[in-house]
Amino acid sequence: MPSVDTTIQLIQIHEQPGHTPASTCSSALADAPWNFDATPTYGPGASLEDPIPSTAPRQPGLPSEYRNASPAELDLRIRAAKAALREKLVILGHFYQRDEVIQYADFVGDSFQLANAARTRPNAEAIVFCGVHFMAETADMLSRPDQAVILPNLAAGCSMADMADLDSVTDCWEQLDEILGQELTPDGRQQVIPVTYMNSSAALKAFCGERGGVVCTSSNAAQVLTWAFERGQRVLFFPDQHLGRNTAKAMGIPLDLMPVWNPNLPLGGNTPEALRSARVLLWHGYCSVHKRFTVEQIAYARQRHPGVHVIVHPECPMPVVDAADSAGSTDFIVKAIAAAPAGSTFAIGTEINLVQRLASQYPQHTIFCLDSIICPCSTMYRIHPGYLAWVLEALERGEILNRISVPESIAVPARLALETMLKLSPRPQTPA
Repeated sequence: MPSVDTTIQLIQIHEQPGHTPASTCSSALADAPWNFDATPTYGPGASLEDPIPSTAPRQPGLPSEYRNASPAELDLRIRAAKAALREKLVILGHFYQRDEVIQYADFVGDSFQLANAARTRPNAEAIVFCGVHFMAETADMLSRPDQAVILPNLAAGCSMADMADLDSVTDCWEQLDEILGQELTPDGRQQVIPVTYMNSSAALKAFCGERGGVVCTSSNAAQVLTWAFERGQRVLFFPDQHLGRNTAKAMGIPLDLMPVWNPNLPLGGNTPEALRSARVLLWHGYCSVHKRFTVEQIAYARQRHPGVHVIVHPECPMPVVDAADSAGSTDFIVKAIAAAPAGSTFAIGTEINLVQRLASQYPQHTIFCLDSIICPCSTMYRIHPGYLAWVLEALERGEILNRISVPESIAVPARLALETMLKLSPRPQTPA
């Protein structure tokens, strides 16, 4: 099966009026990512319509020798740089990266796995993170000070992470203090425990560390919420409302005790009474990739493929998770398919690069994406072999480009929340 990149290019070449065998959510996906470096946008893909904050990092222009290089030339240059750097380099690749980048990764995984992976390469002087900005920040905070963490394209951010900023969350916290007070409950618990999803800035991880909170991933969200409820009366969960809602609902928490906090409204759009009775306060954030999946898509998959196993990511809206056969992190999805008997059929609700890669890796199964429209993660898609070759060849010359460095004033409290997260390993999940 061709990669997502190849598929997009073929669609662009062969698309004709009245005859579209496949489609994308944006024709601009066929363009090189450096065409958008000077533009304040997440780029084409699922987050194209999301408003981007003015503070979002921009990528300076990529030198023309990398923009004009052929795929074959970039491949030779990347492999030569890797061979020259040897154990001084480790490349991390998130599951959602394009195949053309993943092929060079020393480790491939989800955010929880990659948070640990670099620690296994103590001789590495440079950690090149083919993912998005918050992941590189986390790698920097968990690595040694002498190790440089590099993000090949600074514009590879995350629209979900940008939906919760430090000022807005601090304002929320202060309003909650006014309503709930700061005194411990009779059984010695805090009024609120802050929990931030890994998909958030280092500043918000530090916010949690300073207030007795924790970070979570989609792999260990249930363990984190259990930990938080042992220490607090309620949880403030940000930035992804869907992961928070789906996890808490599976733990038996009623929906009416999970109000949504909209940072643009007084008290988040809630009454004081609703906040006092809440168990989980859900930030009004979401993943633009996973909100594309619908119950109607699941019904259509079941109609076309009787016996299909529908498996979705917990960042999907609650009705989608409820309608699916199982839900879990990207690592859970990968392991479920690897363990399935030959001839299984899967409809998957997660990022298209991972889905199409799994379809190629497991030809004994029928594997397809719930969304028939090809729409990758906009920000993951900003990483391209051209940027990778650029930063690797600079390392050969002794030059560090695009270094991600978190100030110690933020890193110290953020590490507290991250180290707690890393101790809360996810429990094994088995698909139904």
